[in-house]
Amino acid sequence: DELTLLSEKVGQLMDWTGRRAVIRMNGEKFRRFVKAPPRNYSVVIMFTALQPQRQCGVCKQADDEYQILANSWRYSTAFTNKVFFATVDFDEGSDVFQMLNMNSAPSFIHFPAKGKPKKSDSYELQVRGFAAEQLARWVGDRTDVQIRVIRPPNYAGPLMLGFLLAVIGGLAYLRRNNLEFLYNKNVWAFSALCFCLIMTSGQMWNHIRGPPYAHKNPTTGQVSYIHGSSQAQFVAETHIVLLFNSAVTMGMVLLHEAATSDMDIGKRKIMCVAGIGLVMLFFSWLLSIFRAKYHGYPYSFLLS
Repeated sequence: DELTLLSEKVGQLMDWTGRRAVIRMNGEKFRRFVKAPPRNYSVVIMFTALQPQRQCGVCKQADDEYQILANSWRYSTAFTNKVFFATVDFDEGSDVFQMLNMNSAPSFIHFPAKGKPKKSDSYELQVRGFAAEQLARWVGDRTDVQIRVIRPPNYAGPLMLGFLLAVIGGLAYLRRNNLEFLYNKNVWAFSALCFCLIMTSGQMWNHIRGPPYAHKNPTTGQVSYIHGSSQAQFVAETHIVLLFNSAVTMGMVLLHEAATSDMDIGKRKIMCVAGIGLVMLFFSWLLSIFRAKYHGYPYSFLLS
């Protein structure tokens, strides 16, 4: 009867989860355990394309975070059979992609225990990023199951910081009799400028949200480096903005040097022309990116 069938389905899902926190599903498993009643459990599914021929680098990054989330739930003391995590790969379940009219990966959808998925059951990956902590908040909103994300220890950050401090300390020790470089205005100005460029390009947002580097449509193969919304960004986008801002800054520096240096007039003219060219070209590119993200923005410069 229905209760027996439900018990068998839950038992099978628990058995699979005991072996692997993320259940791999194909079309047949999806129809049986997700689409077909009875069901008193929620299923969170990541739709992905992990095969090498798909060349979906962001899929691997998102899968790593998804595995962390699922394992945090699987080995939590609050673990129950009310929520299961699964994945459907395009090459193993293309019929599921067609059934749901999906044309991009990775994507996350929550299938509630009762009823069909609503709009809020589809995770806004390009807005929120795929960090396990962000996914956990979304799962908590949809299922009332609070998952404390536990990451494997990562010693790369402390080791790099220790190495950097050791290098700085070593250099200071070697030059302990000549520390005039610490009072060099150009060194401090360059360091401050680099810090400002990194921060204004959006690196802190990347660190907090964990967005993908870029987005590749698995159907068309087209790669997007600039996010089309003003509410989100890609990592590649911040690198592009950083490069453009650096070029504009270099142009301004050249213009200043052309106006104040003691070089001959010919070199100063060349510096002036180069500075104007850098500022005009890269500022127009920055404006074009701004127009692409803020639809309806009326102003442009050189490039439409």
